[in-house]
Amino acid sequence: MRKRLRKRLSATLSSAELNLIYNSFDIIGDIAIIKVANGNILNAEKVANQIMTTHRNVKTVFAQSSPILGDFRVRELRLLAGEDKTSTKHKESGCVFAVDVKKCYFSPRLSHERLRIASLVKGGETVVNMFSGVGCFSLVIAKTVSKTKVFSIDVNPIAVQYMEENVRINRVYGKVIPLLGDSKDIINAQLQRKADRVLMPLPEKALEYLPCAVSALNKHSGWIHYYDFQHAAGNEKPLEKTKLKVAQKLDSLGIRYIFAFCRVVRSTGPNWYQTALDIQVTSLPSKF
Repeated sequence: MRKRLRKRLSATLSSAELNLIYNSFDIIGDIAIIKVANGNILNAEKVANQIMTTHRNVKTVFAQSSPILGDFRVRELRLLAGEDKTSTKHKESGCVFAVDVKKCYFSPRLSHERLRIASLVKGGETVVNMFSGVGCFSLVIAKTVSKTKVFSIDVNPIAVQYMEENVRINRVYGKVIPLLGDSKDIINAQLQRKADRVLMPLPEKALEYLPCAVSALNKHSGWIHYYDFQHAAGNEKPLEKTKLKVAQKLDSLGIRYIFAFCRVVRSTGPNWYQTALDIQVTSLPSKF
């Protein structure tokens, strides 16, 4: 995709200018989002127009003008081309996700991971999704797995409104239960010992919330799907670093566990990686 754009723009932009524009871009429904280096908006507008020419379904192109920040995981966007709108509908794995890309967190780059997790869930399981956004992991599970129930929690009220709409759009009433609030509070009040499986797709808070995730598991055993951002330079291994800090936390709680699977989900920057760890909890101490 990037190579095709670079070829089309090579007549008007130098390769040095193209390198300042973006490393990659996301298409979410009919909205494209690019990253711009050093405020290079003029060239970014040329790229935006080319994206709309190449991808006929794209109606809007934004530049991401801030990092993803805060408890709501949102970013600032600057319109480059097309319609001035931030809401769209994105199709993935047989689901439709309604989302506002400025007011809610959404990443199309996690599509494989969402489908991978859904493939692990067994019929009849109860799942707690601690950081669900507009409900993407929850909806893919509900559409893929029979007789399952997903308690889908997020602290962002706008994301929960979109989650409720997505339950309606995808006809998963009673399978995905949207819950607004901090997942610690909701689990402590409503979901102790309820889950066969807990999802933690918020790397920034996963370690802090790990004891709460354990407390949501039933008394016998269960699974935790843990996500992390890890810096690894030189000979460092991001997966080993993730496993080490999770092991230290679980060991301190007296929990028995197995690291059943781990993978690098994607690179998020120079020497930065998003990692995934599937943890099978085999026994819990009496305090849990």
